[in-house]
Amino acid sequence: MTTVTLPTVPPPPESRSGTGRLLPRPGRYTVAPGRSLAELTAWYGPLPTRRRRVPLSAASLTVSAEAEHPEFRFEFDGTHLTAALTSERIDRVRGRLQLTGDLDLNDVGFPVLLRLRVVERADDRLLVVGTARLPYRLLRRATGFRLPWHLPATRLRLLVAAEFA
Repeated sequence: MTTVTLPTVPPPPESRSGTGRLLPRPGRYTVAPGRSLAELTAWYGPLPTRRRRVPLSAASLTVSAEAEHPEFRFEFDGTHLTAALTSERIDRVRGRLQLTGDLDLNDVGFPVLLRLRVVERADDRLLVVGTARLPYRLLRRATGFRLPWHLPATRLRLLVAAEFA
């Protein structure tokens, strides 16, 4: 009987495109013009009363090899909303990203929980869609943000879609 020894091939290096990682490799990523969408919806109970697009003037993602949490930053510049959302902590919950951060509106930081779904991810690209619910009364008291008087609202929903590359 003859024994044949097959050459051993080392396993391929672990790719970041696997299901274990939700973020691209370390670096700074921005959103190209026209590759993002932001929308602000006012809700009164179960009914949406107004829906408007808000220009997303800038968005960036910084993934650092040393830092524990990457940093997301969204800047909104429109007639309905002029603010910046900066993440402080990012958690993974059931395949999604939960950003805990501050919405800087009228020089006041309002705490926000933005839930992002990773639609597509590669080593150098990330496409996300997420929403944040904001209680309108608390937001108005804390920051002075007001909707027109004829527009009733109990909460606001901020929808963000961006492709970081």
